[in-house]
Amino acid sequence: MELWIPITIAAAFLQNLRSAAQKHLKGVMGTTGATFVRFGFGLPFAVLFLALLHLAAGYPLARPNGGFLAWVIVGGLTQIGATFLLIHLFSFRNFAVGTAYSRTEPAQAAVFGLIFLGELAGAGALVAIAITVLGVMAISVAHVPMSWRNLLASLVSRNALIGLSSGTLFGIAAVAYRAASLSLGGPNFMMQAATTLLFTIFFQTVVMLGWIIWKERAELAHIAKAWKASLFVGLVGASASFGWFAAMTLQQAAVVKALAQVEMIFTFASTVYFFREKINATEVAGCALIVTGIIVLVLV
Repeated sequence: MELWIPITIAAAFLQNLRSAAQKHLKGVMGTTGATFVRFGFGLPFAVLFLALLHLAAGYPLARPNGGFLAWVIVGGLTQIGATFLLIHLFSFRNFAVGTAYSRTEPAQAAVFGLIFLGELAGAGALVAIAITVLGVMAISVAHVPMSWRNLLASLVSRNALIGLSSGTLFGIAAVAYRAASLSLGGPNFMMQAATTLLFTIFFQTVVMLGWIIWKERAELAHIAKAWKASLFVGLVGASASFGWFAAMTLQQAAVVKALAQVEMIFTFASTVYFFREKINATEVAGCALIVTGIIVLVLV
């Protein structure tokens, strides 16, 4: 098994934990605050990861360059925008359709990978990406009354457009992070990932904190009150991002993000086994599609 596969699965599991915690924070603070804690509280852990790799493991530090910094800025800004839009969807009662469209990220990452890096995913990988995207969308809209009329109407709905925009920005961010990590040229994929994470999360923290102080200063009090939950979000968020960056240094961003759809299986399993929620045929079919897509992805 290639190393990027277990790294991606672990990152997907951690991201599932982070998403659940962020949904909780959305109830005690605004969208901006819930977006910020992912970065601001993750910064200390990003520093720790790089320090451990350099001081404990003895790996030499990477040497950032102009191209690296440019990609970090692109990835940092687009990820902020994507995260903001995704959390904003939680404000709507019927956010399932929008969330489903945000999951088109792997397909969009394949397009942006071709445009920005000239990377063309193989036919098998493209088929796997399409299957997993369909599976995720099926699960996301399983409890939404569906008909051809409703389906067509959902394509231009506010939630769908927000979700698609979020997926677009996430796709660009994924490709930008791969480009940033690869531009370092060494010393190894872990140090490249850790360096990309530290520079990115530092940039995102500065941008978000500046915005909050300028426009939404009241959010600082809400963040301070929820510091324990925010610290957990920072830990699992930084750990997940380190996993994403490491995997995307080893493999194309679109392929990594397609395998990352396994996160939906984790989410689905937790709702069934821990919250005892009932499942329907559409959800079962969606899970089957995701598993099929992942099998195709691993085999190719």
